[in-house]
Amino acid sequence: MNPNTYVAIMAGGIGSRFWPASRTSTPKQFLDILGTGKSLIQGTYERFLKICPKENIFILTHSDYIDLIKEQLPSITNNQILAEPARKNTAPCIAYAAFKIKKINPNANIIVAPSDHIILNEDEFVRVSNLALDFVQKEKALVTLGIRPTRPDTGYGYIQYIEKEIQAEIHKVKTFTEKPNKEVAETFIESGDFLWNAGIFIWNVNSIIDAFEHLLIEVYDAFQETESQLCTEKENDAIQRAFIISPSISIDYGILEKADNVYVVPASFGWSDLGTWASLYSEKEKDFMNNAVSSDNIIVYESYNNIIQADKDKLVVVSGLENYIIVDTDDVLLICKKEEEQRIKEFTYDIKLKKGESYL
Repeated sequence: MNPNTYVAIMAGGIGSRFWPASRTSTPKQFLDILGTGKSLIQGTYERFLKICPKENIFILTHSDYIDLIKEQLPSITNNQILAEPARKNTAPCIAYAAFKIKKINPNANIIVAPSDHIILNEDEFVRVSNLALDFVQKEKALVTLGIRPTRPDTGYGYIQYIEKEIQAEIHKVKTFTEKPNKEVAETFIESGDFLWNAGIFIWNVNSIIDAFEHLLIEVYDAFQETESQLCTEKENDAIQRAFIISPSISIDYGILEKADNVYVVPASFGWSDLGTWASLYSEKEKDFMNNAVSSDNIIVYESYNNIIQADKDKLVVVSGLENYIIVDTDDVLLICKKEEEQRIKEFTYDIKLKKGESYL
């Protein structure tokens, strides 16, 4: 393993589209949503142990989840947990990681990845990641991994790339498009030069800090001021101040859509962002009526194409439903048409207004 390889795993989101299984207190990344015996963040952490030493893996999370991180990843030290005092999208937390890792190793090459995605072909993922790491070590480049699309999905961002390779498997990015409608997504698929944006980024630490300085100066200034306090007892106070003055902005919008040195590696390694119940449905095994059920205690009659999630000790009987999401927890029962799952955020907003936050 290359000692200059580092990983920053983003684990601060609340997974609101996976409500009611995902809650503010225990978001999706800390759940065994696939029934494998491991939470999503545990699976992500173990995957990256194939790429870099465990001491080079950092977890970017909200301060509310520090105890959960320590519980689920006991080999992670306090110094490897980078806690956000406030949720300000992805750019500030990535800047925090970049400045801290640079102080530890000014030659670091960094993979930034979400904590709650699944990757079925880990060997191919490792190969593609190492290919990109080798590229950014030699070139001042910002690389993203693009997934070859299998359907005109409207829930993903898309990357258009230039067909000619810069070097083997690496292409210059032409445009980013965030979550197009179905008709546009279909034209993207037909064109053959669009990929899904997996939100997995690879770069040299100096390349990304330079991008912050030229394209997101407010974020750069906020975290550049923390440099002398990083890896000291003053780090937490310095980061508190940095997050107060830093704007809330995504790395995609703030840097990747504006930079002229962005490249993509088209890849196929069994990826899903598990962003919605429908995406989980597509990954789970189905019964002969095409239902994805979470336990043997769920019995269905004349019901088709549903995803049904409930505690394994609870008997659930479903009759006469088709294309539904059914999620039963201790205090919430959700029954929603799959085609309307984007309304889950609307549901949670209304619940917060009418019932408070105890159900969220």
